[in-house]
Amino acid sequence: MGLESSCDETAAAVVVFEAGHAYVASSIIASQIEAHAPYGGVVPEIAARAHVAIMDQTVLKALEQAQLGFTDLTGVAATAGPGLIGGVMVGLLTAKAIALAQGLPMVGVNHLEGHALSPRLEADVPFPYLLLLVSGGHCQLLAVKGVGDYQRLGSTIDDAVGEAFDKTAKILGLAYPGGPAVEHAAQSGDPKRFDLPRPLKGRPGCDFSFAGLKTAVARAAAILSPLSAQDINDMCASFQAAIGDVLVDRTRQAMASLPLPAEVPGRFVVAGGVAANETVRARLKELCDEQGWSFFAPALDYCGDNAAMIALAGAERLALGLSDGLGVHARSRWPLDGDAAHAAPKFKTGRKGPKV
Repeated sequence: MGLESSCDETAAAVVVFEAGHAYVASSIIASQIEAHAPYGGVVPEIAARAHVAIMDQTVLKALEQAQLGFTDLTGVAATAGPGLIGGVMVGLLTAKAIALAQGLPMVGVNHLEGHALSPRLEADVPFPYLLLLVSGGHCQLLAVKGVGDYQRLGSTIDDAVGEAFDKTAKILGLAYPGGPAVEHAAQSGDPKRFDLPRPLKGRPGCDFSFAGLKTAVARAAAILSPLSAQDINDMCASFQAAIGDVLVDRTRQAMASLPLPAEVPGRFVVAGGVAANETVRARLKELCDEQGWSFFAPALDYCGDNAAMIALAGAERLALGLSDGLGVHARSRWPLDGDAAHAAPKFKTGRKGPKV
């Protein structure tokens, strides 16, 4: 069983993992969109209280959907970070209680590892592969060499791509959550109308930057205010095109720098909430076709936060003999490549530093 509560989804799932292949027996996700919509973003205190209120019911629904009981489980996993610490604690403590009561092995899963392995829920995606992790809180390129073995190639130096989508939606007065709203509006817009910047495009390395793009959207919107419906559609289409250009450029750089043996074919995975964006998927698929790489992405149900990917990550770790005791603690920050994060941090500490 896997539990996920790192942000604003309370999720529980049961995954059967045998001979390296996964089958999702159940996946329950309780969204908090209505609770956070009036604020235009996730409020940590509201999220934590909502997790407390419905986590037990979500667990029972997952078992019911899988037609199993607690005694049928062979292990339990939960997101132990990174994320909103109040929410992370709810799922992790629930998993500890189940593990203690049933005498089961317990795994504290890195939420990012869940995303990294999520395509393996439905497809045979052998290691190694190049991963583009794009979500509301993360944007990074990693070489995935195996379970627990990740090498960071590049990361955002300011904001995540999903956060840029949400902020653009807020600037333009679109509904929350912003990502789907921007994508929908862009379908009726002209992607060439607004000449928006492509931060770091063409620069050496694989890092990202989206703060300047958000600022450009805000300035263009202020000049045109009040915005017509077509103005909003065109702005969304132009913004989405800029995002696509940046992601393709940075991914191309990573493909060129990824140290792969000659006999290993190129495999590319895009995962995370923004991977549900059809335009982004299509642009990255075109890049893979151009480079002769295989393209993988999780099903739309497993792009956003979900517990099936956490259950899979836990099962893959248990299959390798890796587990945690009940003393595993919740973490608000937890990089996949800890060595790179400590050796070359993208963010400096300090009162005036970025919120991340």
